[in-house]
Amino acid sequence: MKRSLTSPLGPLTITAEDGAIVALDWKDEGAGSRDPALLTAEAELQAYFAGQLTVFSVPMAPLMTAKTPFQKRFFQALLEIPFGETREYGQLADDLGVSAQAIGQACGANPLPILIPCHRVLGAAGLGGYSGAGGVETKVALLRLEGAASLLI
Repeated sequence: MKRSLTSPLGPLTITAEDGAIVALDWKDEGAGSRDPALLTAEAELQAYFAGQLTVFSVPMAPLMTAKTPFQKRFFQALLEIPFGETREYGQLADDLGVSAQAIGQACGANPLPILIPCHRVLGAAGLGGYSGAGGVETKVALLRLEGAASLLI
């Protein structure tokens, strides 16, 4: 089931299966499912973009269905980065006992950008990349929304 919405960053489509969000895509699929998980995710995303929500509570499948211990620890580590704060790829790599490259690849493969905040992970000498539409410009917009723009200077 899917539901599309308009955000300040452009159109988004969220997908749910079995009562949990499984994907967030940077496109408008014209979908309008009334699935409760999708309606909750849409309401939470709208509140986030309005500056009224700092932590998402909607059930997210990657947290429940991670295929490896690293994936489970990685997603949890991203969720533990507070709203408006950032971590470096190297910091997360040290915490999780993997390479910074593994962290970058895992961020790029995050199926729920924004909801699982990979935009809060920066390179040691710069922003690093971002897999969402608009790339690094979208990452900067999300960090500004969270009040973390001073970290970019």
